[in-house]
Amino acid sequence: MKYNTLGRTDISVSDICLGTMTWGSQNTEAEAFAQMDYALEKGVNFFDTAELYPTTPLSAETYTDTEKMIGNWFEKTGKRKDVVLATKVAGAGRPYIRGGAPINADTIRAAVDASLQRLKTDYIDLYQIHWPNRGHYHFRGAWNYDPSHQDRALVVAEITEKLEALQDCVAAGKIRAIGLSNETTWGIQKYLTIAEQKNLPRVATVQNEYNLLYRTHDLDMAELSHHEQVGLLAYSPLAGGLLSGKYLGGVKPEGSRGAINGNIGGRLTPHQEPATKAYVELAKQHGLDPSQLALAFCRTRPFMASVIIGATSMDQLKTDIGAADITLSDEVMAGIAAIHRQYPMAI
Repeated sequence: MKYNTLGRTDISVSDICLGTMTWGSQNTEAEAFAQMDYALEKGVNFFDTAELYPTTPLSAETYTDTEKMIGNWFEKTGKRKDVVLATKVAGAGRPYIRGGAPINADTIRAAVDASLQRLKTDYIDLYQIHWPNRGHYHFRGAWNYDPSHQDRALVVAEITEKLEALQDCVAAGKIRAIGLSNETTWGIQKYLTIAEQKNLPRVATVQNEYNLLYRTHDLDMAELSHHEQVGLLAYSPLAGGLLSGKYLGGVKPEGSRGAINGNIGGRLTPHQEPATKAYVELAKQHGLDPSQLALAFCRTRPFMASVIIGATSMDQLKTDIGAADITLSDEVMAGIAAIHRQYPMAI
């Protein structure tokens, strides 16, 4: 297992991170415990969660259950010190989360305290803004993204307010470092600039989608990651399971995300089929598991801090973590480049 440092912090994490968003909906607490036990045994020291979880589907009834399961595991095993723990504050949009309020100083302080209680810990290693108040182009939003209506002064004021609240939490010992999620290049840079000007916490990471079918981070974001040392935490590195090949030909395996929520967050469309098929065939040509090919590729990217995997079965988890042992040949990398040139944005 390879380990990377988060931004300019002293926090070292495995470059494979255990994602948790299925725990409480697709996975029981016992299954979640088994996943955490196995991951830690294999050198994965980084767990990512959110107050919003579980997903598939999101619901008021299951909201916060994932954090509770992690807290119960910490209590049972006493292994909190062995884990770098990341969680997130949810933004506006769901009435059952603080009345649907956007992220501000009050919601951050309340959310941090509530997460600490559920997680049964005194501190959170990496606390992340789950999505910006102003909107963004992630979650399939690239096709109609239009920031021209945004109020710059309001956005700057909101970012400043968030950073000041996060500083209070850092000073109180409740969080060690901060990160963003579903952010843009301008948004991240604005956080960095304001933090530098006002001596507020510096963003260490950004958690955005990245996979063979969706590689927006390769451009402006890669430049920012390099110069500003803001590493990418890649979510959906298998594009919601598409890159395993299990949905090819219109198949939707029982119990899968595709069977539960239909289009896997807008990813399961006819546009992805040719690209996905090409990557699966490339993997087979070289004797590789398609999922491990996709994950191993993510691990080659110079801006990658950690690749967030998610599994609903132990077999899937073992396959995903096994990608840490895969080194892609020059021939495979050339094949990936050729497919990407033909299908640059399949989802």
